Amino acid sequence: MVSLVVIFALSLYVAIAVLDQISIQIGPYSPIFGGAVTGLIMGDLKTGLIVGATLQLMTLGVATYGGATVPDFLTGSIMGTAYAIIAGKGAEYGIGLAVPIGLLLTQLDILARMANMFFQHRADRFAAQGNYKGVERQNVWGMIPWILSRVIPVVVGLVFGQTVVNAINQFIPQWFMSGLKAAGMILPAMGIAILMRYLPLKSFWPFFIIGFTFMAYFSKSITILGVALIGLAMAGLYMMFAEKGNAQPAPAAAPTPAPTPGAPVAHEDLYADEEVEIND
Repeated sequence: MVSLVVIFALSLYVAIAVLDQISIQIGPYSPIFGGAVTGLIMGDLKTGLIVGATLQLMTLGVATYGGATVPDFLTGSIMGTAYAIIAGKGAEYGIGLAVPIGLLLTQLDILARMANMFFQHRADRFAAQGNYKGVERQNVWGMIPWILSRVIPVVVGLVFGQTVVNAINQFIPQWFMSGLKAAGMILPAMGIAILMRYLPLKSFWPFFIIGFTFMAYFSKSITILGVALIGLAMAGLYMMFAEKGNAQPAPAAAPTPAPTPGAPVAHEDLYADEEVEIND
């Protein structure tokens, strides 16, 4: 049974994350934050980071352009991490559950958008009346459907968390759970593949091979942070050499043309030699 303190803390976090998602977007709405915060609150940060980071890879390049609905991997990361910790079966178990949860909750996102239309139409009427205070209030109240669409599933899922996990373990056959775990292990590779589509690998493939070699052959002696720092240093060297290659040499001064016979001579040229003699 998840304690009321944990349920309240995660519900508050979800509300803050939703406000971040529809406003300044500084990070709390991302799955890696959701998994990490859930793991930290429930006492297993490592599992939360693995679940959140895996789902984060799946969100690369995904956005709600034109109001399109995308999988709710924020809630999925929270619920997947919580269920993985409750069941004690590892991060792969949580990832396997987080993906269908995120896909299922797209329906609540649609309902939240539909409910928000009520407040936006009221804002239009206030705008036509010149009541800017009313417009501000409707925009604030319009956040309520968004918040509830994420908070309610989290609260319900955590309140009945142990029951849900037991039901999953009893009714889902072992071969299906093994498939979920296998899918959870494949998802990071798929996320990296999606990321590679957005990277200019054709131009910078040597850097990719160097990083892959470090992690494939020296993973026991070097960490991801170490490889990242090496990549940062190589990027700095690349920029330094690129700037030197693009630097243009200063143009040479054009020679002074010889005076044309019969052409007028400038005043200072007439007395240049005399001034030199006087100075000497």
